[in-house]
Amino acid sequence: MQPWRDEWFADSVRPASALLWRGVEAQHKVATMRLVDSLDDQAELERLLEASKPPLPPAAQGLHYLLSTPFRYRSPHPSRFRSGTDAGVWYGAKERETACTEVGYWRWRFLMDSAGLRGGELVTEHTFFQAQARGPAVDLTREPWSRAAEAWKQRNDYAPCQALARAVRAHGKAQWIRYESVRRPGGLCGAVLAPQALSLPEAHKLETWVCKVNAKQALMLHDEDRVTVPIEA
Repeated sequence: MQPWRDEWFADSVRPASALLWRGVEAQHKVATMRLVDSLDDQAELERLLEASKPPLPPAAQGLHYLLSTPFRYRSPHPSRFRSGTDAGVWYGAKERETACTEVGYWRWRFLMDSAGLRGGELVTEHTFFQAQARGPAVDLTREPWSRAAEAWKQRNDYAPCQALARAVRAHGKAQWIRYESVRRPGGLCGAVLAPQALSLPEAHKLETWVCKVNAKQALMLHDEDRVTVPIEA
């Protein structure tokens, strides 16, 4: 049985906006440079790779790649508001520390799901940036949606959240979902379902973070900023 009532969509979808942090792995240029002997060859390889990618949905055309990439691919690996067969979702967090926690957790998941890696450590580099989410939203931290908080905050059972995201798309009124982070209680996150709800701030900046993860924790480092993410499965 679904944990919400359909009439909530009529009464509780409201305009909302938020600046959201997101961290993405920043090693694709390094990967292609390893395969070539000149910058011209690298540019040609990047062009060929771009041509081989799935087409962008019409609503994502013209978006910066940092915003459009999650809508281009359908990963077989599920996430909180997207099953392995659902359309793409762009995730971000209001607080940078919350974004670090989310990145650290998913790097840990990758380590634990890789038989040849799980006994060691993984070091990756990530680009962090902020994007503006603006549009009608379902806010799971407010009434009436907060009445079903137990369903939204399951650590590993994503089925209720994935069902909600499909219902949001079907009703067609909301473009994104605001919710509390499960990995960092008190932190706020956004799951953007509609590409048109996203934009880059005019003066956006990029930050380079290094993530080191093992079986027990993730360590996030940017200049003098440090975030330790203890892992709870």
